Amino acid sequence: MKPYQVLFLCTGNSARSILAEAYLNAAGQGRFAAYSAGSMPTGKVNPFAVELLAKHRIDAAGLRSKSWDEFARPEAPELDFVFTVCDNAAGEACPIWPGQPITAHWGVQDPARVQGADEHKRRAFLRAFSELSTRINLFMSLPIAKLDRLVLKKKLDEIGRAPAEEKSR
Repeated sequence: MKPYQVLFLCTGNSARSILAEAYLNAAGQGRFAAYSAGSMPTGKVNPFAVELLAKHRIDAAGLRSKSWDEFARPEAPELDFVFTVCDNAAGEACPIWPGQPITAHWGVQDPARVQGADEHKRRAFLRAFSELSTRINLFMSLPIAKLDRLVLKKKLDEIGRAPAEEKSR
C-alpha cells in the first residue's frame, strides 16, 4: 500500500511545520510520507527545532525551509492531506494542490516568536511539539481507509480544535 502523502503548512516553514513533518515521518513507520512548506519560507530551519528533534531522537537530516510552490508543481507528490499549523497560513490563498487533498487547520502557537532566555524558547518549542505530536498521533489512529471523505474531514477538524478548547476551560 502506498503511503499517505501529508503536507504541513506554515508561513515561515522553520519551526512548527518542520516539527510536524519530522515527527510524522518518524512515527508513521512508512504509512505516511510527510512534507512541510511555507508561504514565505525563512530559508532556514530554526536551531531550537533541530535541537528538540535530536533530543527526541528524530532525524533532522534533509529538513529544509521551502516554499509551498514546490508542492503545486506537476511533478510534486499527489497529496492526500494538507494541514495548516499556523493561523496566518490558514488565512492565505493556497495554491491548488495535486490530488484534491483533504485539508484541516491545526493552529499551534509559534515558538519561533518567543522572546527571552533560551530556556523559555525551549519550553515554547516543547509545547508546540507536544501539541503537534498529540494531534498527529490522533490522526495516525484514525481508520483512514475505512472513512469516507466527509467523515474524515470532520474528524480532522475536530483534532485541530480539541487542544484549543481544552486550554480555554
